[in-house]
Amino acid sequence: MTSKQIITSFLDTDMYKLTMHAAVYLNFPEAKVTYKYTNRSSQLSFNKAAIDWLHEQIQLLGNLRFTKDEIAYLEREIPYFPKAYIEFISNSDFKLKPKEQIDFMTESFEQNGETRYNIDLFISGLWTDTILYEIPLLALVSEAYFKFVDTDWEYEGQVERAKKKALDLMKNGLKFSEFGTRRRRSYHTQDLVLKGIMEAVEENKLKYQDIVLGTSNVLFAKKYNIKPIGTVAHEWIMGIASLTDDYINANKNAMKYWIDTFGPEHAGLALTDTFGTDDFLKTFKPPYSDYYVGVRQDSGDPTKYTEKIAHHYHDVLHLPKFSKILCYSDSLNVEKAITYGKVAKGYGMIATFGIGTNFTNDFQLKSNAQIKSEPLNIVIKLLNVNGNHAIKISDNLGKNMGDPDTIKRVKEELGYVERKWTGDNEAHRWAK
Repeated sequence: MTSKQIITSFLDTDMYKLTMHAAVYLNFPEAKVTYKYTNRSSQLSFNKAAIDWLHEQIQLLGNLRFTKDEIAYLEREIPYFPKAYIEFISNSDFKLKPKEQIDFMTESFEQNGETRYNIDLFISGLWTDTILYEIPLLALVSEAYFKFVDTDWEYEGQVERAKKKALDLMKNGLKFSEFGTRRRRSYHTQDLVLKGIMEAVEENKLKYQDIVLGTSNVLFAKKYNIKPIGTVAHEWIMGIASLTDDYINANKNAMKYWIDTFGPEHAGLALTDTFGTDDFLKTFKPPYSDYYVGVRQDSGDPTKYTEKIAHHYHDVLHLPKFSKILCYSDSLNVEKAITYGKVAKGYGMIATFGIGTNFTNDFQLKSNAQIKSEPLNIVIKLLNVNGNHAIKISDNLGKNMGDPDTIKRVKEELGYVERKWTGDNEAHRWAK
């Protein structure tokens, strides 16, 4: 099989992978890591055509190089990248080596008379050499599934659908970013979605100025001349905790390294739930709470989270209402954003929204428009750093990841309290 390469640029990724790449390069250049792919929607499996195509696309990632034009764009749009990092990625020797770094395996089984496959995928090497795999690999896995397995869908109406969502958000005064790269149905889908969003912007520039904050995808930000959006992912905090085996100070250490690398004025949004938000808030005090413009909600009950964060900012830190941002980013759609926008306002928080899968993988079956063509819920997370287990606990049980014994130990160390809520079904995250 010889197919067209889908990922053709290192910029076809979320911005926070590049900022984390810079931070890893500057602070932990010798750290060795392993990542593991997980399909949370394990009931959705693959056929041989999907596996063959995916294997080829993964090998083609070795062709990527940063171009002079892309480097110039990064220097212009993200000027706080350290000079040493820009020099590092500008070197023509900087490349991915999938043959050496990726272990791609499958497990076959019979289903309705057809051979189907589950994927086991591991990435291993220096953290600096492997950190950029996550987003393109997830995008490729999703595209493979919808190219060869679930093919009962079509592109027609995607521009209009994205435009309507953007207009609904605008009319409700909800500032948002498009966050849909990792679970997009295809590269073309994300392009159509951004086209629809930008049509809504162009037709309403004066009325809804600055409502669309940007996109997490750096390549599409460049193409559509909008802002690349993103700060940090759980990986950063997980990695530092794993390196040090210091979970008590993991959040504080992660914030300090970040600020020392980029400067306090570029702290951005803090991600609170890697080891539970309750633990994060113990160290989220000045100067860190002053440096970060706000926080990002990515698991657990959004309403209870809002109440907790507002209490911390207003009652514990005594900051004025509407002085800090709360970015909701967990499996959002327009209706949820409208609801949480009202909740945030009621608690004196500035709300923003990162909407991903509902933009870039929102399709109905072509054969029956009443039935949703369900997206994959797939992730790639750190498995270990320098041989130490890497874990993520989050604010709901369904997103716990990593070695069970380490998770149990860390929960006891941190006094973590288990909580369930009605929206924590990870196997069918976007089924309806």
